[in-house]
Amino acid sequence: MIRSYFGLQRHPFDTENLSLLEHQQQVLDILRVHAQQGGLCLVLGEPGTGKSVLKQALVNHDPKRMMTPVVNRTLHTYHNTLRILCEAFQIEFEGRDHHCERLLVQEAFRLHRTGKMLVPIIDDAHLMQSDCLRKLRLLFEDFPHSHNLVLIGQPPLLQSLSLSVNEEIRSRVTYSVILPRLGPEAAHQFILAQLDHAGLGHNTFTPDALALIVRSGEGLLRRTRNLCLASLIEAVRDQVRTVDLKQVNHVLIQPHWRHDADQPLT
Repeated sequence: MIRSYFGLQRHPFDTENLSLLEHQQQVLDILRVHAQQGGLCLVLGEPGTGKSVLKQALVNHDPKRMMTPVVNRTLHTYHNTLRILCEAFQIEFEGRDHHCERLLVQEAFRLHRTGKMLVPIIDDAHLMQSDCLRKLRLLFEDFPHSHNLVLIGQPPLLQSLSLSVNEEIRSRVTYSVILPRLGPEAAHQFILAQLDHAGLGHNTFTPDALALIVRSGEGLLRRTRNLCLASLIEAVRDQVRTVDLKQVNHVLIQPHWRHDADQPLT
């Protein structure tokens, strides 16, 4: 809809092609270094701070040299998590957990001999049961040193790892980072960069509309992106080429954009 109306070749604010911001690129570079010498890394942040974008960048970085199996369904048991890992490594899953673990370790060493690095990613790791996480830590202990287990989750994961029962995991963490919210200037530059990527002019959003989006986005990438897209849809509905305060406010009056839906928007 937006592409057709504005005559674009690319989707604006496409999550598959979002460019990394400077602080995200720094995190990616550090994760790559830890993959060369073995690591257990934590990438944490509030919902919408760009963890998924960073995960996708890690998966797409160098698929010929770096294997990045991803476990997204972290509410599963250890048994089912092993099944997901076997699928990612293209191993036929059968038999007991111990048999599957042995096959995974063998495949890890085979890949290591071919010069590949392993970067298994556990997404939403704060939702994973502690006993499952401990078993996974033990499994990856048997992997070759050129691997980096990356746990992506929300800050409560740190509180979980601070418990004495999880000390064995926390003591093995080689790198951790909490992705921050963007400042107003960084959020402004993020929007302009995405307009450039899609082939839209910077004047697609008026200065007032852009300022309102930056303020309402509250430094969260996902919130800012969704507000920009929703405002562009409003522009298409109004048959205008420029997003102004009218279009942004049409989005912001929706209940899910308001902290208290019972209070009038000010």
